[in-house]
Amino acid sequence: MTNMIQQAKDQVLELTLAAYEAAAEAGQLPGGVNVRAGVEIPKDPANGDYTTTFALAAAKAMKRSPREIASALLEHLDLTGTYFASAEIAGAGFLNFRLGSDWYGAVLEAVSREGADYGRSEALKGQRIMVEFVSANPTGPMHMGNARGGVLGDTLASVLEAAGAQVWREFYVNDAGNQIEKFAVSLEARYLQILLGEDAVPFPEDGYHGDDIRELAQAFYEEEGRSYQDKPVQERRRALAAFGLERNIPRMKSDLARYKISYDQWFFESELHDSGYVAETVRLLTDRGYTYEKEGALWLATGRILEESCRRAGKSEKDIAKLELKDDVLRRANGFYTYFAADIAYHRNKFEKRGFDRVINIWGADHHGHVARLKGAMDALGLDGTGRLDIVLMQLVKLLRDGEVVRMSKRTGKAISLTDLLDEVPVDAARWFFNAKPDTQMDFDLGLAVREDSENPIYYVEYAHARICSLVRALEAEGYPVPAMEAVDPALLPGETETALIKQLALFCEELRLAARDYDPSHLNRYLVELAGCFHRFYTACRIKGEEPALLSARLKLADAARSVLKNGMALLGVDAPEKM
Repeated sequence: MTNMIQQAKDQVLELTLAAYEAAAEAGQLPGGVNVRAGVEIPKDPANGDYTTTFALAAAKAMKRSPREIASALLEHLDLTGTYFASAEIAGAGFLNFRLGSDWYGAVLEAVSREGADYGRSEALKGQRIMVEFVSANPTGPMHMGNARGGVLGDTLASVLEAAGAQVWREFYVNDAGNQIEKFAVSLEARYLQILLGEDAVPFPEDGYHGDDIRELAQAFYEEEGRSYQDKPVQERRRALAAFGLERNIPRMKSDLARYKISYDQWFFESELHDSGYVAETVRLLTDRGYTYEKEGALWLATGRILEESCRRAGKSEKDIAKLELKDDVLRRANGFYTYFAADIAYHRNKFEKRGFDRVINIWGADHHGHVARLKGAMDALGLDGTGRLDIVLMQLVKLLRDGEVVRMSKRTGKAISLTDLLDEVPVDAARWFFNAKPDTQMDFDLGLAVREDSENPIYYVEYAHARICSLVRALEAEGYPVPAMEAVDPALLPGETETALIKQLALFCEELRLAARDYDPSHLNRYLVELAGCFHRFYTACRIKGEEPALLSARLKLADAARSVLKNGMALLGVDAPEKM
């Protein structure tokens, strides 16, 4: 799709190179010099709309001062039929360009023509990308970390789709291993306490102590009565774990659906074990010489794998010596495979069996030590984990109310879960605030999230959209529908707030590109707040209703373009674009 900022940058380079060739042909500059120069948008609009460092970059090779080079370029610069109205020299030799009405008109035309597709690109076309996110243990309610990871993963997936990728959303269900055994033991203790009394059955210190465990045990008792009291321990625990998972997993799906999150697949860890895929994966690592036995357990030579990766990357012996290279157990002495072994098998499945070009995991920052180990294991399997596996680490969430840290739900008196949060804060507000920059700790202000004023960014953005919708309805009722682009004269929009708003509309394509490149969908939050601000400033400075028809039409078209782009951005965030407030 159309990225007018990139088109303007490309045109600056083309114009500058053409001017250089003309100056060289005229004998004013030495020919045959290969110059690598950048094009930037100046922070201060007084310095033009775009600037190139060509003259500064060429000075040494041409043995001329930058200003002398820039002067020769300016003399041979032909802006006829381009997006630019003028150019001038500034500072040490910068060549600054100022946009003309054709560029502003092209931006409005692109927004009008592309509609809901405006901002999208084909940058990642042909790539199959999996985004795995949340993947919470199904042993209890989802917490704030899951709430943040859910929005980051879901919005990142939408951003990557907008960049042309074929995206697969996945939830990895840890329904095997130690945490499920602990879940079963906890349920068993509560179940037997119902039958025999709490004093008769000790509860395991490392068990799950939440009320949800009591509720599940009670539900099991109401359905099964005493039928499992005298069953073999393992049979009883298997039944209790299955009973709990059959209720917890649908609840997780329901909570996430309420949060506007759905997945292409819920992938169960147990399937990897039951199919023998974990054992096969470990065997492959053994065949490649990366495992060894010690004290009855099978170990992965993680330290050696990572050291080899460091050497391939060209790291020095000194840097390698600083690393704490430790090996990992894959199969315990009791014959059970570890969570790490299952995780390696799962990621092998993603790359080798299902053929994803790239895999992105959204993890809590407490998993940072696991990143290099998992990538290294993929490298050891020949799957290029270093190049194809990306981990986005997100920092902790701190809930606040009136400046005070909140840890308990007012309603339940228990630790706040995702369900508790959505009972207190609108879903759209939760999605907006949790889509913060992932590598920073965030403060979620419960009071701010429900405020209906400009201090609340989601309200500010939604209000801008609703305000434009109201304007469009009112003018249509008076006989002034939003005009077609060919009926609009962009030259009637020369004002500072008008051009600033159009530039902001053009920036949407660039912000989407950066969000996909950086795996940081919070680019959208910042962009939308600024776009809303640009519209409000334009609306305050530029009268629409009551102006003469040509000017009214041009400004109405600009306002409607802002509405369209606001809606596109909010759609990617998974929040509503209200037409009335």
